[in-house]
Amino acid sequence: MTDDSAIRIFIDADACPVKDEAYRVAARHSVPVSVVAQGFIRVPDDPSIERIAAGTAPDAADDWIAARTGKKSIVVTADIPLASRVVKSGGIAIAPNGRVFTEDDIGMALAMRNLMTDIRSAGESTGGPKPFTPKDRSTFLSSLDNAIRRVQRMELKG
Repeated sequence: MTDDSAIRIFIDADACPVKDEAYRVAARHSVPVSVVAQGFIRVPDDPSIERIAAGTAPDAADDWIAARTGKKSIVVTADIPLASRVVKSGGIAIAPNGRVFTEDDIGMALAMRNLMTDIRSAGESTGGPKPFTPKDRSTFLSSLDNAIRRVQRMELKG
């Protein structure tokens, strides 16, 4: 569990298309960022951006992030099981397309993900995810900004 005294953004960085956007929003709000990947990943030379090589074990990056999230954590991830773990810990999980996962919808998202995995393992072609669009990028920027403001308001309430 992370130190709940400070807001922090965690980026599940392997294949994340919005890292640069997250850095910009974080800098505007003076929020530190942990960029977590299986191995080495290039990050900007900025003291508020921490690079973490979590290891090559399956789900190593997800496990590292999940072990450190709390109520003031914002996690950028397309991984539904990780998003579920974050939401259960009281944190905020945002997909790169801007979708904010909530307690109300994470169960359905996880069930749909598991169903699609079962269909693919049975040999069916599911077509994969939709292409990432400029609208997705814009929605992500707005969702991340709103999430930071929400956690900041929570801090003010004590």
